[in-house]
Amino acid sequence: MNSEPEKQRQGIQSIEVGTRLLRVLAANGRSMMLRDLAKTAGMPAAKGHRYLVSFMRMGLVEQDANTGRYDLGGFALELGLASLARIDPVRLAVPVLDELCESIGETVALAMWGNHGATCVRWVEAGGPITITLRTGTVLPLTSSATGLAFAAFYRSPYLKKQLDAELRVAAEATNTDVLTLTQNLENRLDEIRSHGISRASGSLTPGINGFSAPVFDHTGGMIAAITSLGTIGHFDMEWSSPLAASIKSAAATLSKRLGYGVAENSQVRPGG
Repeated sequence: MNSEPEKQRQGIQSIEVGTRLLRVLAANGRSMMLRDLAKTAGMPAAKGHRYLVSFMRMGLVEQDANTGRYDLGGFALELGLASLARIDPVRLAVPVLDELCESIGETVALAMWGNHGATCVRWVEAGGPITITLRTGTVLPLTSSATGLAFAAFYRSPYLKKQLDAELRVAAEATNTDVLTLTQNLENRLDEIRSHGISRASGSLTPGINGFSAPVFDHTGGMIAAITSLGTIGHFDMEWSSPLAASIKSAAATLSKRLGYGVAENSQVRPGG
């Protein structure tokens, strides 16, 4: 005889079956006819219609009176907005950073855009003979750090452009180089970063330290954070195609998905599953 906790874990199968219709609507991105909706969800149209009637009463689904097509309803929107409002990027990043640090054996950090620029908000130290510390609250330069370059390549903000211009002017004065030349060199570098989906910097911020940084996107498709890893030159593989770079990009993609990036486009519903 099953215990009460086991019964609770079994759930209600009819709800799970009916939810396939909601998943199809969410993944399709537009209203659908009953026959197409039910077929994609892997159930007869008559059965799908019964579920849809209940969903309409709840506000999860609505039907266009003129076309007969079904779409997500107002309550579904309320649920989605409420879920988005509860998303905490830093909290969601913690297990991702821990797993990445453990898998690659390097110090990792999460940076977000703050009042003063790209700012470290969380870091996990790998340990080892050489301590690499990226303190919480540290603001990273946009043109000379892996984290800053990731934001320069993928983040969009009027303040970012002003900060970039300011850094380039300071660099031009320090090196007695024309600002336009430095700007063009930076644009070429940013194009390369965008093509690889990750930025890198070698010894420019801290001597002897290399870094990779990958962008994290939210449900709007905009960059919201960066996952960065740091390691010592000679030990930290800086090749674009290295397993290290792939791991960091994978971690950023995982966090992006948890923040809602590309969920509708990438959702797949298995008929009958």
